[in-house]
Amino acid sequence: MLEKHNCPPSFSVTPMLVAMYYNNKDVRIQEIPKPEIGDDEFLLKVMASGICGSDVTEWYRVPKAPKVLGHEATGVICEAGKNVSTKVKVGDRVFVSHHVPCNNCRYCQRGHHTACQTLHTTNYYPGGFSQFIRVPKINVEYGVYPLPQDMSFEEGTFIEPLACVVRGQRLSGLQKEDTLLIIGGGLAGILHAQLARTKGVKNIVVADINPFRLEQAKKFGADHAIDAKENLAQKLREVNGGRLADQVVVCTGATPAALAALECVDKGGVILFFAVPDPTVRIPLPITDFWRNEITLKTSYGAAPQDLEESLALLAAKKLNVKDMITHRLSLQEAAEGFRLVATAGESLKVILEPNRA
Repeated sequence: MLEKHNCPPSFSVTPMLVAMYYNNKDVRIQEIPKPEIGDDEFLLKVMASGICGSDVTEWYRVPKAPKVLGHEATGVICEAGKNVSTKVKVGDRVFVSHHVPCNNCRYCQRGHHTACQTLHTTNYYPGGFSQFIRVPKINVEYGVYPLPQDMSFEEGTFIEPLACVVRGQRLSGLQKEDTLLIIGGGLAGILHAQLARTKGVKNIVVADINPFRLEQAKKFGADHAIDAKENLAQKLREVNGGRLADQVVVCTGATPAALAALECVDKGGVILFFAVPDPTVRIPLPITDFWRNEITLKTSYGAAPQDLEESLALLAAKKLNVKDMITHRLSLQEAAEGFRLVATAGESLKVILEPNRA
């Protein structure tokens, strides 16, 4: 039996609470008007929304501040416009994708949905770190994913980050016989390790400089967890029979991680830049060595509809243990602490805000 979630009438000017981001050390709880919806839109009562590593990447976020962030939102549809499809209705428990592609442009047709201009310009309002979200028509049509009855709102917040990992591993062509090195043992890195394990990859190595995250990597499926501070390539050889890695996935924007990746890939291997340094950083590429050894550099950004669908199916089938990755559950009023936890990358993995916690 679903809990009944009632919203104030859309014609009233009713305030709601949001976490307004200015920078990682300045996140303020503010009141703004609750969004009013149109005939082709619906209103989502946000029950859970995860703080992503990209939310605390200041070079990426501060130029657009102040802004309500949050793009991993799950909740309950509490108002629906008269033209909203019968596929969704008031009371449905859903995850909503914040960015959706047009599915028609040249990039979408060639499988590069996350390069689509529509995807980069669509979003819900005002953001996942608010009590209510107005979901526009295009998101209603292409970005709504009902949650299985046995999937919690918290578990549903993993749909988007896992979908990004699904896309990355698909683009990199990860095979079960590969040795996989993941540099960065935060949420994304451990999702990469867990997903690789479901594919039968037999040698998964996670490198980080944080002892807590190295412990978590072992807990969630890594065969080896190694300190990345010094001589990472040599440490990798020691746990991989003298060889480097067939696939290296960079899951942190730290410049030393990007540089280390260049030294850790084996002949014929692939480096996937899942995360990148800030735009001012220039990485010296050993292009002659890579040319001689047929090294491939790949990037992946975000998630497309097929990635989200695959992610939801994996989570629904309990293929990954995401519930135990949740280290902090906070109210919206504790958003500043949540951002501090994620930004400092201490003893936290998944930090979730619950904007409508009673």
